[in-house]
Amino acid sequence: MTYARFEDLPVWQEAIRLADEVYTMTENRDFPGSRSLRDQIERAALSVSNNIAEGFERGTTNELLAFLYIARGSAGEVRSMLCCLERRLGFGNFKSQISNLKLIAESCSKQLRGWADHLQNSDIRGQRHLNEKTRSQYRSKNDAEELQKEILAMLPPDHPLRKAEK
Repeated sequence: MTYARFEDLPVWQEAIRLADEVYTMTENRDFPGSRSLRDQIERAALSVSNNIAEGFERGTTNELLAFLYIARGSAGEVRSMLCCLERRLGFGNFKSQISNLKLIAESCSKQLRGWADHLQNSDIRGQRHLNEKTRSQYRSKNDAEELQKEILAMLPPDHPLRKAEK
C-alpha cells in the first residue's frame, strides 16, 4: 500500500500514541521523576513520530531510511528509560503504564525495522527521483512478478518449478 501522507502511516500513528501516553504519564502530578527525566523521556518519545514524519517528507529513500533508523533509536531510548523506571523505587504505581509503554515502543521499533528492511530491498530511490519512465518500469516489474506468482500457483505442487521457487 502506498501512503500519500505520513499521518496515515500505521507506524506514525503508533508513535504518536507512544508520545501521547508518555506525556499522560509524566504529566501526572504523582509522577516521581525529576524534571530532567521527564524532559528526556518526553523528547525521546516525540522524536519517534517526528523522525518518521521528517524522513517521509524528504523525498528520497536514503534519507527516509536514515530517519527511520533515528526514529528506531529513539524508540529504543524510550524503552531503556522505561526499563530504568521499572527498577526505581517510587514508580510502583506506574508499573502498568510503564509496561504498556514498553510494548508500544517495541511495536514501533519492529514496524520501523520491517519498513526499513523493505526499503533496503526496493529499487525505488524515492519520490524525488520518480518520473514517468521509472514509474512505468516499477509497475512493469511488479506486474511481471505477480504474473509469475499466479502461473506458479497453477502448477501442480510436485512440479520442479514450484519446488525451485521454495
